[in-house]
Amino acid sequence: MTDLLTLMAGLAQLSLIAVGGGSAVLGDMHRLMVDEHGWMDDATFARSYALAQAAPGPNILVVGVFVWHFAGPLGLLGATLAMCGPAALAALGFSAMRERLAGAAWLRRIERGLVPVALGLVIASALLLGETALATWGSLPAVGIAITAVTAGFVAPTRRSPLWMLGGGAALGIVLLR
Repeated sequence: MTDLLTLMAGLAQLSLIAVGGGSAVLGDMHRLMVDEHGWMDDATFARSYALAQAAPGPNILVVGVFVWHFAGPLGLLGATLAMCGPAALAALGFSAMRERLAGAAWLRRIERGLVPVALGLVIASALLLGETALATWGSLPAVGIAITAVTAGFVAPTRRSPLWMLGGGAALGIVLLR
């Protein structure tokens, strides 16, 4: 129970800085769950993230998938509330404030300034996942790099869903890891 309360406190803090969504603080979730507390390993973290991204719905579902591994249904509920509750309350308060301050030049500058912050957090999360994926492949880092390059080359210029590449990657992983 102490671990769950520690996790919920950590996620509640992360929820308030998750500018750009839950994926923006993925690196900090990794630090909390893998590096600091050892509740899961790198490979489980990466697989859980991939599973959560394949599911329909908001990207914050990843928190529930992470926590399910070591805290079960109660952990899933607590972690989801901890990650969504504080941010939802802050958003409610800020939306009321923004409505009153609509048109203020300084507010527009702050909003524009948050765009690169969100982008930077999402890029940091992508780099962490890439590093974890390469470590998981072990002696096959070239394969991981090739898969990442092919996926980016497939998804970036087309309007196709990245889920096609996720499915292809899963099939390739099954074949290669037998």
